[in-house]
Amino acid sequence: MKETKPSWFYLLLLILSGEAIFILPFVLPRVFRPTVLDVLELDNVQLGLCFSVYGLVAMISYVFGGPLADKYQPRKLIAIALWMTALGGFLFAQYPALWVLQVLYGWWGFTTIFLFWAPMIKATRIWGGADSQGKAFGFLDGGRGLTGALFGLMGVVVFSFFLLESPEIATLQDRKDAFTYVLYFSSAIIILVGVLVWFFMKTSDNDEKLIRNRISWADIKQVLKLPSVWLLMVIILCGYVGYKITDIISQYAEEVMLYNQVDSAKVGTLLQFLRPTTGILFGLIADRLKITWLLVLSFILTLIGGLLFASGAIAPTTTLLFFMSVVVIAAGVYATRALYFGVMHVGKIPLTLTGTAVGLISLIGYTPDVFAGPAYGMLLDAHPGEELGHQNVFWMLSVFALIGGVAAFIYHRKYGKE
Repeated sequence: MKETKPSWFYLLLLILSGEAIFILPFVLPRVFRPTVLDVLELDNVQLGLCFSVYGLVAMISYVFGGPLADKYQPRKLIAIALWMTALGGFLFAQYPALWVLQVLYGWWGFTTIFLFWAPMIKATRIWGGADSQGKAFGFLDGGRGLTGALFGLMGVVVFSFFLLESPEIATLQDRKDAFTYVLYFSSAIIILVGVLVWFFMKTSDNDEKLIRNRISWADIKQVLKLPSVWLLMVIILCGYVGYKITDIISQYAEEVMLYNQVDSAKVGTLLQFLRPTTGILFGLIADRLKITWLLVLSFILTLIGGLLFASGAIAPTTTLLFFMSVVVIAAGVYATRALYFGVMHVGKIPLTLTGTAVGLISLIGYTPDVFAGPAYGMLLDAHPGEELGHQNVFWMLSVFALIGGVAAFIYHRKYGKE
């Protein structure tokens, strides 16, 4: 009997849920970073520590949530995760004290990872089959990028609509009131996406055949013996440090390029629109070319973009160079994200153990959630409002891009020719 491949609507729901769940903890603070810092009365280090709490809880959730994805169907796990995440948005809208905000980020570390992350990756790998892994993960990350960009655009529109005064003269209370509407709108949409997933994300024949009743220590040892798993830990860690750099692009626009808060948020939203373009483009060509070689290329682009910013050549008088550098670094960072899970197939990681492998890889690969935020924050706060702090952040990025590129090249040499 011929196996039924999950439909395009199945992938569409994965894309919608895959970004909607991260809107509150990451996308809105990225697009509205200056506003978030002001209304919550935080500095860069304090916001970075919130991300660290998220990362610490996520580390535990990766390990235990990974095997969960190999035992249960994704539909209910993903829907419940979306609803639990949306609840946190209503607390966020109360602008709590720092310790409450840290607890909230810990809650999000649980809801977005334990029930969600590995099921999403496994479902995407199933959708891609043996010959469309690049397309599957490219469409997933590109589609998630488009979803994030639309959320960011919606946020800017809602914020601008409810901001009664111009950004230059609006009071803190004016901005707080406007941003509250952004949080409520976002939370409501996340709940709606959860409803769609619960009722319409139909499972396929493949899903039933790839569920294990139990995950044994032998399975975990089998995964840990694979060289591809250890290389992917390094590749994803370095690639994710690059992705975290997008958190400060809107702040760079305000502090170095001297844009106002609405214009800096528009730069953050523009960056989000580069993500779907890059993800879909690299996803389409990855199945026709060597996906492992494209992964190496993506780190090279990230390194070039990082060095452009780190050099200090970008200033308010070099607007064109600023936007060119944003495009280069976005292409590298987003291509890396679109490709690094797509190479699991050529790395001989068993499909039935995808969840377990993703959990173990993510345990190391996503540690930037713990250290990148505070590190960037300390570098920025050491030179508040100055270009030097931003340059130091991009030097840090460049080092990780170089290490990731070397690891990706080794992966290509080992698996890319097969």
